[in-house]
Amino acid sequence: MIARLIATVFYSGYLRPAPGTWGTLAALPLGWLVAELTGFYGFVLATAIAFGLGLWATGEETRGKADHDPGEIVIDELVGVWIALMPVVYGASVMGAALLALYPGWIAAFVLFRLFDIWKPGPVGWADRQGGPMGVMLDDVIAGVFAAVGVVALAALSHLVLMA
Repeated sequence: MIARLIATVFYSGYLRPAPGTWGTLAALPLGWLVAELTGFYGFVLATAIAFGLGLWATGEETRGKADHDPGEIVIDELVGVWIALMPVVYGASVMGAALLALYPGWIAAFVLFRLFDIWKPGPVGWADRQGGPMGVMLDDVIAGVFAAVGVVALAALSHLVLMA
């Protein structure tokens, strides 16, 4: 019961179509709440904890099943999009700004993460093919890192344009 609640991010993974997108959307308000309550370092810690819980819950939910990565498991999307959001949360923290004031970064994190998660370029695809709970989680971690780099690049570009 607890493993399913975690693996499906409060059952958002059962929404259709596109459960990964629904899981990513569900992760956004949860991420905002965690970052708002704990700050940047708490958000990083919560992401690491979610990764560990995701490994466990994914293992529990896929044990003895042929499908190692069923669509309803979306805890990996939560971890991935939280990684993509780290530059936004850090930027808000450094600037003393409200988290939602940096809403373009939230949108960029969501879009870029979904793009890399669906497209699965290079190491994202490699991790996805590894199988098992680590493969399920790791492809989204890497997609999240790619998206975070993209968020930083877009923020830098935005600041250059605004300063010109």
